[in-house]
Amino acid sequence: MVDAKALLADLQGQVRLLEADLVEQLDAVPGLVDVLRDEHGAERKARRTAAEWPAWRDTQLTQIAVAWVLGTVFLRWTEDNGLIEPVLSGPGDRLATAEELQMEHYRHHPEHNDGDWLAEQFDVLRATDAGRLLFDGEHNPMYWVPISHDAAKALVGFWRDRRPDGTLRHDFTDPDWDTRFLGDLYQDLSEDAKKRYALLQTPHFVESFILDRTLTPAIGEFGLDGLRLIDPACGSGHFLLGAFSRLVEAWQEKAPALDDYEVARRALDSVHGIDANPFAVAIARFRLLVAALKAAGVTTLAKAARQRWRPIIGCTDSLRTPDRQQSIAAVDAAIGYRARWEDVDDFADERLLASGSYHVVSGTRPTSPSRIRTRMSITGSAGRRATGNSSSRSRSLSASSTWLVARPTTVSVLATQARSPRTRS
Repeated sequence: MVDAKALLADLQGQVRLLEADLVEQLDAVPGLVDVLRDEHGAERKARRTAAEWPAWRDTQLTQIAVAWVLGTVFLRWTEDNGLIEPVLSGPGDRLATAEELQMEHYRHHPEHNDGDWLAEQFDVLRATDAGRLLFDGEHNPMYWVPISHDAAKALVGFWRDRRPDGTLRHDFTDPDWDTRFLGDLYQDLSEDAKKRYALLQTPHFVESFILDRTLTPAIGEFGLDGLRLIDPACGSGHFLLGAFSRLVEAWQEKAPALDDYEVARRALDSVHGIDANPFAVAIARFRLLVAALKAAGVTTLAKAARQRWRPIIGCTDSLRTPDRQQSIAAVDAAIGYRARWEDVDDFADERLLASGSYHVVSGTRPTSPSRIRTRMSITGSAGRRATGNSSSRSRSLSASSTWLVARPTTVSVLATQARSPRTRS
């Protein structure tokens, strides 16, 4: 079982070590710093950042360090829970198996180092539809700057560290497949990212309260077929997992003849998410993927490879005003620039963030009390009037029935999207 507190403390240390290594890599790898400087200049020209080079560089290196750490967390979790054979580490005999497989790899590829070997293990996950989004070479920050050979060796060694009694220090084995510990990593893995993105987990009771008043009535009003929910600031995915679980239960009750895979697929297709933080998106995708595989009864990635698994969670800032979104798109097109971390356009077929397409908009957005200024007054479909304080700006997600819940540090926007009347399912 995961010791979340000990894991967080240890991984914070790993992030700091990798951040220091990446700074050295900028000087050691010819041309690398020039590539990043060019990207920084493009972001300033595109009005994506006002940060000067040192601050912008440090932010990028933090994202890259976190991506490397999370990549190994995902690898460790999947091997400890039997989705793949042991490759990096594992409790009991699985650690020895992983070490032997690595040595066998070097016998066939003596020119490789631990970094090359780690990259090949990530490719094992990326080769499946289930893992492709997690290790996307175009958008995942892990692929932007390589870590050194020594840093890769230390990272591998970290995951193989044992306690004095010989047991593995971090064992992810969990028959319940509970991934909520990843929310702790999301919130506290990087102090810089926590401040930059105002990272704050939503308590479970708040998640339940909001879904009770949004998703549940939406199912009653619009039915399940084609239902679409989005969390436009999804963080580590608490709302998405809660919504997915409710939709699975609803489909099982409505259509008991459907097999588990079809139930999970339909529920997964209904749940969409967006966040501006790349590592929040990675965590949310992994958590929702694990929940879907569990609901479908899929126990290995080999079985998942024959199926379609694609969590519809993209990376962009959905909370800009529509005119700001359009102006940024116009500048990007004019100068031929696209932020590497943004991938929402890759979900065009799923119409992610499409205006007027959602039945439910649900979530929370952390913010400081000083930013809660705009007074909102919205009339619901039943004639009820809901008022609250909000600085959150949704991307043209208009609604016929809206509830606004505000508290000192969090603004929650909850909406049932305007749709044409149709027969309930």
